[in-house]
Amino acid sequence: MSYYTEKNLRQLYQLARDQYAEWGIDTDQVLEILNKIAISVHCWQGDDVRGFENPDRALSGGIQATGNYPGKARTADELRQDLDMAFSLIPGKHRLNLHAIYLETGAEKIDRDEIEPEHYQNWVEWAKERGMGLDFNPTLFSHEAADDGLTLSHPDQVIREFWIEHCKRARKIGEYFGRELGTPAVTNIWIPDGYKDIPVDRYTPRERLKESLDEILAEKIDKKFNLDAVESKLFGIGSESYVVGSNEFYLAYALENDIMLCLDAGHFHPTEVISNKISACLLFMDRLLLHVSRPVRWDSDHVVILDDELQAIAQEIVRPGFLDRVHIGLDFFDASINRVAAWVIGTRNMLKALLISLLEPTEKLKETELEGDFTTRLAILEELKSYPWQAVWNYYCYINNVPIAEEWLVEVKDYERKVLSSR
Repeated sequence: MSYYTEKNLRQLYQLARDQYAEWGIDTDQVLEILNKIAISVHCWQGDDVRGFENPDRALSGGIQATGNYPGKARTADELRQDLDMAFSLIPGKHRLNLHAIYLETGAEKIDRDEIEPEHYQNWVEWAKERGMGLDFNPTLFSHEAADDGLTLSHPDQVIREFWIEHCKRARKIGEYFGRELGTPAVTNIWIPDGYKDIPVDRYTPRERLKESLDEILAEKIDKKFNLDAVESKLFGIGSESYVVGSNEFYLAYALENDIMLCLDAGHFHPTEVISNKISACLLFMDRLLLHVSRPVRWDSDHVVILDDELQAIAQEIVRPGFLDRVHIGLDFFDASINRVAAWVIGTRNMLKALLISLLEPTEKLKETELEGDFTTRLAILEELKSYPWQAVWNYYCYINNVPIAEEWLVEVKDYERKVLSSR
């Protein structure tokens, strides 16, 4: 018999509810807020960023998935099946983030400058049936036109035009998602462009990138349907010395062009964190996109765990009241473990971090800080770490009809035995 009976869950939740109420926190209201937060879960964990355009092609563009755990999705139907399994174990209603290489064309060969909304129709129908939104990304890697590590900043105008057209079409597909699903798609542009060794000319590639982006974004699309974003990176495999799309470049570009900046947790120096950047950026822009990942020494995109930085990211979203201004997406891919489990672990941890932040007596802590009583501030923050947020989390899972605590792992193991092991 499971420890997590309905009676135990309700009793423990009531005790936690009463304890948090001493700080003026209504846990019922907190769970209502949490239930409205939609995390954009990335499709590419399920197949190691291969896609269905040419899944046998080696990854390129500074990206590498390590491991060979059995059960990788080989088709769009298998990927959707795996996603359904993952979403069934995650409380709340969330979104799916698609890359362009996850198109479905039958036997027809479609290059990236030819993609159309019809190639993603099955994804839209799947999302409609589940009442969820879709986000989108043009794919500017793992292609012969990107084999030298350059795309939108390429000195060859023909190659640049190929990728410009791809990104234009990606924006139209994002618009299609937004119109069909009634919620705007976030269409995020990331490029791998850079050099392995020290370049002589850092300026001109950035000038070309700016011109390419200007052309891509020339057509105005209603923000009710599509929200544009640009994503920086510090370095990748093959671009260790110089990346064209740096954080400073994209921060300035996003501000000048009224689009979103994407902060990826793994795209900065090893000791640099994105949590500290959120409030700085939102002083000057309306919205911000996050790709929450877990770098280990460099951008290795490990599965998100409930560590200090994840909690700091959640605090910097919740404490200033930025939940309606920050789009939270996940970005990790670990091929060394069960891929469905990776989705579940990472998404549930993101939600846990948000819940813990929502359970803080933020106004009281702000008052204490303003008064200069840093002793009380530190004492309260430390005591809150041992408050019974787990009881609130378990009750949240219960009312959302998803497994409590580690019980979800039983279902994943069963799914692996019945479905994944036969692939």
